[in-house]
Amino acid sequence: MSELLERITIDPNICFGKPVIRGLRYPVHFVLELLASGMTQAEILGDYEDLEPADIAAALEYGAPKTNGRAVALVAA
Repeated sequence: MSELLERITIDPNICFGKPVIRGLRYPVHFVLELLASGMTQAEILGDYEDLEPADIAAALEYGAPKTNGRAVALVAA
């Protein structure tokens, strides 16, 4: 396991067992959604001061393989 992925924790007592950042109750999908919405890393870190740059990188590393080989339907705006 990479050093970054060690920042991702899964505990059935935290966020219903969803993968979170360092047990802080920030689900990985939440961080990815912030990035997808257009927020920059600096904006995220400014809004969520207990997150660290490596946490965002860990969320990306964790989420990237989840889309490997799967089709994603894009909806036109």
